[in-house]
Amino acid sequence: MKKFIITVCIIVVLYITVDTAYYRLGVYIDFSPDEPVTTFIKTDSDSIYLNKGDGYKKFEIKGVNMGSGKPGEWSTDFAIDKETYKRWFKEIQDMGANTIRIYTVQDDTFYNAFYEYNVNNDNPLWLIHGVWVNDYIQNSHRDAYDKDFYDTFLDNCKTAIDVVHGKSKISLGRMASAGSGTYNKDISQWVIGYILGVEWEDVTVAYTDEKYKNNDEYNHYKGEYMYTTSEATPFESMLARVGDKVIEYESKRYKQQRIVAFSNWPTTDPFDYPEKITTYFMKCAKVDVEHIKTTDKFLSGQFASYHVYPYYPDYLNYVDDLTKFGITDKTPFYTKDGSFNTYKAYLSLLTKHHTIPVVISEFGVSTGRGMAQRDFNTGRNQGNMSEKDQGKALVQCYDDIKSTGCAGCCVFSWQDEWFKRTWNTMYAVNLKRTPYWSDYQTNEQYFGLLSFDPGTKKSVCYVDGDISEWKDNDVVFNNGKESISAKYDEKFIYFLIHKNNLNFGKKTLYIPIDTTPKSGSSYCKNYNLLFNRAADFIIVLNGEDDSHIQVQERYEVLRSTYSQNVYGFDTYVKGNIPDVDSPKFVNINMILQTETPLLYNDKNATAEVFETGKLTYGNANPESKDFNSLADFICSGDYIELKLPWQLLNFSDPSRMTIHDDYYDDNYGIEYITINKMYIGLSDGTDKGRIKLTSFPLKGWGNKVTYHERLKSSYYILQKLWSETK
Repeated sequence: MKKFIITVCIIVVLYITVDTAYYRLGVYIDFSPDEPVTTFIKTDSDSIYLNKGDGYKKFEIKGVNMGSGKPGEWSTDFAIDKETYKRWFKEIQDMGANTIRIYTVQDDTFYNAFYEYNVNNDNPLWLIHGVWVNDYIQNSHRDAYDKDFYDTFLDNCKTAIDVVHGKSKISLGRMASAGSGTYNKDISQWVIGYILGVEWEDVTVAYTDEKYKNNDEYNHYKGEYMYTTSEATPFESMLARVGDKVIEYESKRYKQQRIVAFSNWPTTDPFDYPEKITTYFMKCAKVDVEHIKTTDKFLSGQFASYHVYPYYPDYLNYVDDLTKFGITDKTPFYTKDGSFNTYKAYLSLLTKHHTIPVVISEFGVSTGRGMAQRDFNTGRNQGNMSEKDQGKALVQCYDDIKSTGCAGCCVFSWQDEWFKRTWNTMYAVNLKRTPYWSDYQTNEQYFGLLSFDPGTKKSVCYVDGDISEWKDNDVVFNNGKESISAKYDEKFIYFLIHKNNLNFGKKTLYIPIDTTPKSGSSYCKNYNLLFNRAADFIIVLNGEDDSHIQVQERYEVLRSTYSQNVYGFDTYVKGNIPDVDSPKFVNINMILQTETPLLYNDKNATAEVFETGKLTYGNANPESKDFNSLADFICSGDYIELKLPWQLLNFSDPSRMTIHDDYYDDNYGIEYITINKMYIGLSDGTDKGRIKLTSFPLKGWGNKVTYHERLKSSYYILQKLWSETK
């Protein structure tokens, strides 16, 4: 019995050892070193060719980037189930796309779904697999050769290859920003290539290049599959090392090869810019994959991958003399309305520079209500675009990509993701709670072609002029002549305003709102209105084109954080602090960019802002033929329907009804307080006494979000385009 137990223990230990080495550490023995390496995809100087069994044919990547987030979950929860993935794959193909791109190793559910979708599919969906580099590693003291950077990057690349081939097991937490599970489905026959890395931080690139600039060991690399030219920088040499080892690993373990690219974007593009660009945009680093070459042993080939959006960083918009970039004739880059299309011009620079195919692996615009960057030339802005405008912008970008000779592209992105943040709104929200509400002011959440709308099947309200969804228990106050009702969900707070003989557009309506007990004013000097409570906001409904929401100046969030950029003074200095009960109400703006000295040719120019408090008139019901996804309000007879995104009212986390505290009462910035009610009033400005504000109870929903999927208008616009360009 004792010998039996010992034997069993030895077998168990051997099994665990072999399992760990083979499936977790990538240890293998090449039992067939003479077996030829195969590939079904390859490149030449400007194109990609795919062999589906009938010979190599030119293949254009029409792709969609896919994240791993869904409402109520962080992306790193990898909470999307198999059936959802399979449904999405079909919708993506029905749109006309042939490829999806993922950024990191997903949970094993993704690969199981992808295998099941493709295995009996005569028209399979292709995959480009990415390898993530941890943001915290890049934004640290480490250079690209540091063990935490280089070794982890290379190990993760090899793990991704094992995952693709169905030969990996990953425990939870082993890889940063990656999934876990048992990967036993071989999907390699549908994986066309790898994009290694992320949008490189310029400081990491510059630090690496400076640190090793005089060290020949780090300036040149010669491998079996990749090598560097004499012009290569230390960072580029690091990429060549990783790429070479990755190709070697897949070639020798699996006898296969795929096309390979290293991620890049304008911040680290290979071009030299005028000093004013390098100064204001801090353009301090370059990564040029032309300095990385491949040997004859790499059968598939290399391509150049770039994330390029029309609006940022739009360097060419600030360059006076484009002849230095080889653009002597601007004629091909002018649009029909006479605007100079810097996006198309930039893409042409990329394709002319490279001797390998160029793929624009990210491009897109957001349907968020907020905006972060403006495209001054073609109007394809980062945010504040309707779903129809998003579709038109994607078509225009695709036309630019095609006309400049790129080998393909991937739209960013498939689905909206509630958890995301944006630089110009992240200061105003609780970043630990973003998955639990849909922040329409944060543009980064709305790049998707698939929307997650609140409500299990329908939203609680649609601003469309149909008031049948409003019930008696929604009424906040009613005096027989006028009334106001309110309700809310994970995205908006909705109002229904009624006034006998409304006469919309000729008579102004005012809706004061009190949220915080810390500040506010019982008098609005702007419109000479008196309230029975200290109001923090005033909604001014003055027809279709001149309606706004304004905030009492002490409670203006932009001033709390960006007063020096926007107004040129420090709001926390004595004398600049607004009074607690200041009667002045100001516009609600968002900061857009600080490179305005370049924009206006004025070194003293303050930051550019966008009035996000201006209200848009229209029909916000997706089922309406007049649907405008950006519509805030609409009038029907004596009724006005209105919706406001939570952040516009200084909510940092409406799921728990948390708002901004007073910015100046020992806080010197944004802190949070929780409320359980707000107060709402209504007036046409003729009140002789004080306008009464009535209590409206608020109760959050915590972590229990509701949502339903909806394909955006842009999906169908892109579907029409790609169906016509097969």
